[in-house]
Amino acid sequence: MNAQNLEIRRELIRQARQVIVKAGTRLLTSQEAIAKLVDGIAAIRSRGSRVLLVTSGAVGMGMRALELARRPKELAKIQALAAIGQSRLMSIYEEECRKRGFRTAQLLLTAADLRSRERYLNVMNCINALWEKDVLPIVNENDSVSVDELKFGDNDTLAGMLASITDSQLTIILTTEQGLRERVDGVLGERISVVEKLDDAIRGMAGDTDNSEFSIGGMSSKLRAADIVTAAGEYLWIADGRVPGILEAIFRGEDVGTVFLPRRRRLTGRKRWITFFSKVSGALLVDEGAAKAVREHGRSLLPSGVRFVSGDFKRGDTVEISGPDGVPFARGLVNFEASDCLRICGRHSAEIHEILGPNVDEELIHRDNLTLLTP
Repeated sequence: MNAQNLEIRRELIRQARQVIVKAGTRLLTSQEAIAKLVDGIAAIRSRGSRVLLVTSGAVGMGMRALELARRPKELAKIQALAAIGQSRLMSIYEEECRKRGFRTAQLLLTAADLRSRERYLNVMNCINALWEKDVLPIVNENDSVSVDELKFGDNDTLAGMLASITDSQLTIILTTEQGLRERVDGVLGERISVVEKLDDAIRGMAGDTDNSEFSIGGMSSKLRAADIVTAAGEYLWIADGRVPGILEAIFRGEDVGTVFLPRRRRLTGRKRWITFFSKVSGALLVDEGAAKAVREHGRSLLPSGVRFVSGDFKRGDTVEISGPDGVPFARGLVNFEASDCLRICGRHSAEIHEILGPNVDEELIHRDNLTLLTP
């Protein structure tokens, strides 16, 4: 490991005041395995860092309770297993955490809880309140009620989203791989220590590590989480959760796993919600001048640069912004409903006031409510 990579690890550990740890189903095979995970979490907490745990394992715990060897495919059966396994899983976490002198709290979430701005803030406030009481928040997707349109897809994605919500400087995803590895002609090679840019070449190395008989996800889902975390300006670290003392090794800055570097400066909380969580209700097509002003100079979007409006949206909804090539490059909270946008698109400020009245906003989307989709 070169000196620069070592310094990267040491620096991010120094910054890591809030940490997301995610553990997958295949690591949570017994109470002893969970106890070792809690040992590592306790070690991070002893440094003064706040920790939130994203845990899989409810469905797997339900499978063990019913002595099933294969994960079912029917939604109702999966939901039933999650309902059986969730309380068993949490009772083990509570027991092990109490042995180490702290308490736990459970949050079960669906994607709908984060798409609503109000519910998003409620989740964030709840987590912060638990941290203030020195309680370990333990989060899982609410598999017992989730359906496809309400699902995050996997807990790797959920971990990335929670990192964004909580402004956590480091997300650690524990898996059954040593990290991201080089792949040449389909053959896995050396572990990659640091990923500076998450591009198509890196994504091509993910491969399929899914074991659908017992769990979901794989290296591809971990790269999706890395996309979210690094786009928000934070670090993500993938490491082998089977290695004894892996969390302690990470917090010593050792050369284990793969570290993904932030893609850009950190986003503010509101812009994180707009980028990763808000539901898009419409779209605006802008000319090259407006695209350049927004993309390169950080300006607000004015009606004069808008050429086409689509969707049925209200004031405060999220809309995507595309340039002349039709490719979305930004999104933001719009100041006008769709019908008014159609009336003022292409018009200058003086004309806007003549059409809609003297007390309306001059910006279609203010720069404080606008975020780029690419670095």
